[in-house]
Amino acid sequence: MNTTLHSFMDIFETTFSDGDETVKLQKIIIPIIQRDYAQGRRDPDIDRVRSRFLNSLYEAVSNEPITLDFVYGDIDANGVMTPLDGQQRLTTLFLLHWYAAKKASISYDKCGFLSNFGYETRYSARYFCKELTAFTPSFTVKLSAEIVDQAWFPLEWQKDPTISSMLVMLDAIDRKFKNVCDLWDKLENGAITFYFLPIKDMGLTDELYIKMNSRGKPLTRFEHFKAELERCIRSVDESLSKRIMRKIDRDWTDMLWQYRDSGSGNADDAITDDEFLKYFRFICDVICYQGGESPQGKSSDEFDMLEEYFSGDPESVQRNTEILESYFDCWCKIDGFNNPTEFLEAYISHKHKSGKIVIDARYKIDIFEDCLHSYADKSGRLRQFPLNRIVLLYAITSFLRNRATVSDAEFMKRLRTINNLIQNSEDEISDRLDRNRIPAILQQTDAIMINGEFDDTIENNYNVNQIEEEKEKEAYLLEHQDKAEEMYSLEDHANLKGQISIIGTGHIEYTERFASLFSCNLDLIDCALMSIGYYGQQERNKWRFQFGSKSMQIAWDALFHKSANNGFENTHNVLIELLSKTEVFTNDYLKGIIADFISSCENSSTYPWRYYYVKYSVFRPGSYGKYSNIDVEKTPYLFSVMQTRSQWSSNTYMPYLKEADDAHLSKDSMGQRLIYGDRHIICANDSYILRENETENVLETINIKQNEDGVDMEDRIIVLKEFIKNLNA
Repeated sequence: MNTTLHSFMDIFETTFSDGDETVKLQKIIIPIIQRDYAQGRRDPDIDRVRSRFLNSLYEAVSNEPITLDFVYGDIDANGVMTPLDGQQRLTTLFLLHWYAAKKASISYDKCGFLSNFGYETRYSARYFCKELTAFTPSFTVKLSAEIVDQAWFPLEWQKDPTISSMLVMLDAIDRKFKNVCDLWDKLENGAITFYFLPIKDMGLTDELYIKMNSRGKPLTRFEHFKAELERCIRSVDESLSKRIMRKIDRDWTDMLWQYRDSGSGNADDAITDDEFLKYFRFICDVICYQGGESPQGKSSDEFDMLEEYFSGDPESVQRNTEILESYFDCWCKIDGFNNPTEFLEAYISHKHKSGKIVIDARYKIDIFEDCLHSYADKSGRLRQFPLNRIVLLYAITSFLRNRATVSDAEFMKRLRTINNLIQNSEDEISDRLDRNRIPAILQQTDAIMINGEFDDTIENNYNVNQIEEEKEKEAYLLEHQDKAEEMYSLEDHANLKGQISIIGTGHIEYTERFASLFSCNLDLIDCALMSIGYYGQQERNKWRFQFGSKSMQIAWDALFHKSANNGFENTHNVLIELLSKTEVFTNDYLKGIIADFISSCENSSTYPWRYYYVKYSVFRPGSYGKYSNIDVEKTPYLFSVMQTRSQWSSNTYMPYLKEADDAHLSKDSMGQRLIYGDRHIICANDSYILRENETENVLETINIKQNEDGVDMEDRIIVLKEFIKNLNA
């Protein structure tokens, strides 16, 4: 017998032939061995499947006709067909045709075929179908409620899973199709068809049904997804669809097998479904970015992604499917490595190693595994894979997809460039709807990874300062290949993270000195730098200033990485002068520099602002390294130490006041006053002022001796302490 195209109506009148034998299909009976009808079950996954299937049927009767998947079944000598595959679809079509017939008051001679569809799974299901075909609802109340209220409907039937599913489906059909006035006509004209393959004399024994339907439970979410993906691809290219399904079942599953525990650590009975779907979401997000859009605000449900990227325009479906294929294929066989993990461990490390890039220790070296296990939470809705990781994985995948044209040595150099750009483009790597730079960043990544060069026509991608540095380093290494490993070591230092401008290509020979310096105490490094010269930077807002910190790395990161701050070159010059002093740094060596500076100031009775910073620890911000309101030219002695990253708080303070008498420092005034009863002291650039609290009338001014350049000639801390002592005497 041959495969033929049918509607649910005409199949009951069709005669099938097999050689000399012919048989007319008269009934469709779901056999006892088959599982229950499942498309009406109350379950989130089934709800979605039901909704999507009904949407497809609605589109078929409203716009374009649809042809469903194959239905297989055996037709016996009496014309009774028992479906081997297609039970769920046939049952839904039965319910839809019943609904259309009853809604349009179709005569029995036209809809009588409905009585030839039945269930043998249970006595209750069999008689429900029989009673249903004879029943005509009023359509004035909820369908399921009206049916359950009938005298022929025993209450125990509600416990039958097939009947309860049919009732749910009927309500769903009513909601979807109640406004389709010509539903029966559309069905009669072949709006919904399917291919039927009759299998004559196959011997459909109970054993065969058990083999084909042994699950006894609904299909998994992944199985539904896989079937939907196959349908989408087959709609544009059947051979491509077959190839993709074959790879999912074999090549890609084999490759994913080692990751099959979903990050739980329990791999014994695990499967690769979750890993596949998480990587699929990554691929769909890449497709979205490549289209110039952002996934923000879009659904991350894999079925919605199928609808978004694998249905509709045939050219887009074809292109996206080929992207999907290449993104999986490239990890399946990597020449020289047994698996993706081996490959990634050969090029990525948590600390500097020759031939490898360095990534943050918070992240897994096996970024592919990290994607498979962390790209989304269990619901699939919350992306847990940060954007910087997306870009890095994209870069690596870009190489693997083009490995035939890019050598491993070039890959390593280019990946280092990308890693440097990623680490220094925190603000730029953004996919907000109003500031989505990821499409341009991925374009630039391809230009670097595939062609080995920057595409200057691409606007608003990585950080411009880092791009310029990468070009400078590339030009430098063309002339100084022998310096490559030394430069890479400098790039990988924890304080630099790929950006070496604070040292510069002109001082690559200071690489080991820099490492030696930053193995010392941070507070001593801070003081040694300030002993040499003012090294701070003014932030873009003009009122905050950045210095080092004895406790927080983030302060040094802000100093050593080019930004909109003013003073980067000055920081560079002071650092280079310090590095030039010795090849090996120790805490004792730094203490010597500091002691010499303090002694020089005290011996000459010259106390620049830097003296106080170095001499008194309270002047050095121990948190984010932030000062506020410094005017080095006009009022160098007026500033406040901040304890937060961006705003004043009750912990902000004027350091002269805090050092002189912390017990009387007013937090209410954000550390700007020392309070003594009804009086208080504030700072001026060249004096202290004693005032009344209520009127703020000046009671006394305590002047600080300064030279003609406005530099203190006496330690103003000592002056203030002496005044306070006399004030309270």
